[in-house]
Amino acid sequence: MNTQTLTPGTGAEPHVGDADEPRQRRPVNPVAVSGAAPGGGSRLPRRAALIAGTGYVALFALAIFANFVVLEGMVVVDDPAATAANIADSPGLFRLGIVAFVAVFVIDVAVAWALFALFRDRDRDLSLAAAWFRLAYTVMLGVGVVFLVQALGFVDGAGLLGAAEPEVLQAQALVALDSFDAAWLVGLVAFGVHLVMLGALLLRSKRGPRVMAVLLVVAGVAYVVDTTAHLLLSNYEQYGSVFLAMVAVPSIVAEGWFGLWLLVKGGRGPRWS
Repeated sequence: MNTQTLTPGTGAEPHVGDADEPRQRRPVNPVAVSGAAPGGGSRLPRRAALIAGTGYVALFALAIFANFVVLEGMVVVDDPAATAANIADSPGLFRLGIVAFVAVFVIDVAVAWALFALFRDRDRDLSLAAAWFRLAYTVMLGVGVVFLVQALGFVDGAGLLGAAEPEVLQAQALVALDSFDAAWLVGLVAFGVHLVMLGALLLRSKRGPRVMAVLLVVAGVAYVVDTTAHLLLSNYEQYGSVFLAMVAVPSIVAEGWFGLWLLVKGGRGPRWS
């Protein structure tokens, strides 16, 4: 049996057993230190891919409901009275739309982190820049949601009926809704840049289908072009359907494909090791 001994008064260092016996070090578990999953690779890329993919699916559902069901169904362009009447007739639905946009705001932050965690090992700077541009878009969406809350307040007229006529409140509500559109429109420029960088990350890392990566770049450019056209063309409405198709087709295909790819294949395989 090995015993630890110290010679009194000699100042000698303690020694264990036979002086010639080499010390045995406890083996280090590489899985515990690195966070690697048993069988190779790391758990973080797969976890990040699942978070991002789940977020994309939730974003699709929430955005379709909030934008196309609620806003598109209630807002009548250049008609404050009709818009206010629609909101007043279904205030609960309008509030649900606001809650859906708030959920989009929160989920986008999680998706931005997850995508950064997924690609930072290949190009940290580009991955970080892509995350920042997505967060910039998210901030502008959050600002836009504030205008939706204001529009609801103008329609409800709580505490304001004695200070302004209903027509004035209706006009202010429509202005608030237009301000939401403007804030979101500016934010989509940042989102477009984010998609371009995301496509570039996929192309550089060679971790996903090349066609999907190219479509993400095309969708990002389309967002930027659409917002620029909004700002430069006074007669944008005449070409609105063309620009809508230009943005909708590549973005729905690319982002839908990307979300499903994240859920099924993201973070798996030797290229994520």
